[in-house]
Amino acid sequence: MKYFFAFISFLFIIETSNAQLFKKEKVTYDANQGRGSTDNNLLRWGYFLGINNYDFNFDYNTDLRDIYVKRSPGFSVGLIGNLRINSFIDLRLEPGLLITTRELYYGQEWFQGEPDVKASDLVREVKSTYIHIPLLLKVSTKRVNNFKPFIVGGFSTALNLSSNENNPEDNSNGQFRTTKNSIFYELGFGIDFYLYNFKFTPSIRGLFGINDELVRDNDPNSPWTSNIAGMQTRGVFINFTFQ
Repeated sequence: MKYFFAFISFLFIIETSNAQLFKKEKVTYDANQGRGSTDNNLLRWGYFLGINNYDFNFDYNTDLRDIYVKRSPGFSVGLIGNLRINSFIDLRLEPGLLITTRELYYGQEWFQGEPDVKASDLVREVKSTYIHIPLLLKVSTKRVNNFKPFIVGGFSTALNLSSNENNPEDNSNGQFRTTKNSIFYELGFGIDFYLYNFKFTPSIRGLFGINDELVRDNDPNSPWTSNIAGMQTRGVFINFTFQ
């Protein structure tokens, strides 16, 4: 449903601004009440709304059946601070709030030798609420009419408010724990659409975790964590930016 509404909103914006986008005359992107093209300002501000889809990448100590990760679309919202370096390069800070949920499904072989294994032991829900802060370098092509494609990449850090890192209870009590702080690198691309009063930018970006985010259980032989050598987040963002 979130994807549907985002798609409808995108089509509505494109339809209502069709005459501006596809005319040969360049639109002067001016959100500054006629005081000159905002695109030339050293600093620019904006906000974004989006959809995220998070996954986990696991490395294992021994060859057991992979943990299956059921992903659910999440919601993203945040602010943008853009520093213009030249006509083709910008440095961008995009602090935001990202909410997502993942479910982990274990195979029965993870619990060999364990008595009284229940169906609930095979499933763990991981809810995450991230304060996400990326520092990105945006490299654009030359503007063509009212379009300007770009690629973007950089590094980010995130504070997971739902990590349970300091919770003394672990998987034996139903609590799957992750680290509170994570580091990522990000790569993506998008297109700036120039309109009269603002610049609209749809983009897609991949996120890849660098550090191990798993907090092991207190029991070193825990069936939930003992065979996991490393666990890193992976994710995809679809963002709609307004400046």
